[in-house]
Amino acid sequence: MKKLAIALSKGGVGKTTTAVNLAAGLAKKGKSVLLVDVDTQGQAARALGAHPQVGLAEVIGGEAEFETACTAARANLWVLSGGRTLAGLKRVITRKDFGGEQTLVETMQGVDGRFDYVVLDTAPGWDALTVNVLFYADAALAPVSLEVMTLQGLMEFSRSMGAIQKYHPELQLKYILPTFFDRRVRKSEEILSQLQAHFGERVCAPVRYNVRLSEAPGYGQTIFEYAPSSIGAEDYHRLTERILQDERA
Repeated sequence: MKKLAIALSKGGVGKTTTAVNLAAGLAKKGKSVLLVDVDTQGQAARALGAHPQVGLAEVIGGEAEFETACTAARANLWVLSGGRTLAGLKRVITRKDFGGEQTLVETMQGVDGRFDYVVLDTAPGWDALTVNVLFYADAALAPVSLEVMTLQGLMEFSRSMGAIQKYHPELQLKYILPTFFDRRVRKSEEILSQLQAHFGERVCAPVRYNVRLSEAPGYGQTIFEYAPSSIGAEDYHRLTERILQDERA
């Protein structure tokens, strides 16, 4: 079972868009996928048109069983929702005297092996929930909007990950996904070149700016459903193929 965190400290880079559409892309390829929303905004389930009554916070808190909270969203795709209840959970984790960073690992032990992929959508910032996700995941994918401040955020995120890797050496920053790529904007090309020079083969083919990607969640649809012939669908299909190709390698 592959556990992939979609993470970067900076907001507005396309984390939820990437988590939802990558999870959907893998499911379309016949993989069984669990999408876990670890963001207090709780957008991942809504982007799929799902409105669960309970989610990750209730499972961790012992108020709901995983089977009850895990919601079928599409063929081969299930979602464990986030939302405002995670704010209280974050406080509980922070107050633990020992082992707070392992809370998600302990909760998800019964899930291991039941899915081909677990894709985890994280919140902006660096907090107890993000740390929990990175202790659980075996790889991270960082969406990076092609802006100078985001590039700086990626470098800071990479350094912060290093502190976790001392205790969780299996964790890799495996993929860098450039987002909002626009050839009409010169800085897009320049920052993409900087990413490729610094991170090499970890840099994925960019996701081009496409308004359809921002519209689709409002209809509770993935980009493959809302605009299957769009460049957004093409780019997330290509990302899906990249992930699957690495699995086969």
